[in-house]
Amino acid sequence: MPKKFNMPQKGQMGGLMQQMQRLQEQLVQTQEQLAQETLVHTAGGGAIKITLTGDQRLVAVEIDPELLKDSDTELLQDLILTAVNGALEASRKMAADRLGPLSGGLPF
Repeated sequence: MPKKFNMPQKGQMGGLMQQMQRLQEQLVQTQEQLAQETLVHTAGGGAIKITLTGDQRLVAVEIDPELLKDSDTELLQDLILTAVNGALEASRKMAADRLGPLSGGLPF
């Protein structure tokens, strides 16, 4: 015999809707906070410094002028890629850590 599903009572639905609304507000607030926070990731012993927001917006790239004296374009490109990818990974982790408990694993 199939298991019987009990529908929530009228008062329970209102409480559930209020909880969902609060959760939505918390998600929006957390996303706004992430957009304001920055993190810095470096590569090449600090020769390349990338600043990214918690919502994955690149806001600054700093290159040590000493690195440019050698004119090694491939090295510079590799270091920038390494720094940007590292910063993106750190930013995604920060967002997942903050949004995960609120979203119950839903992708954002």
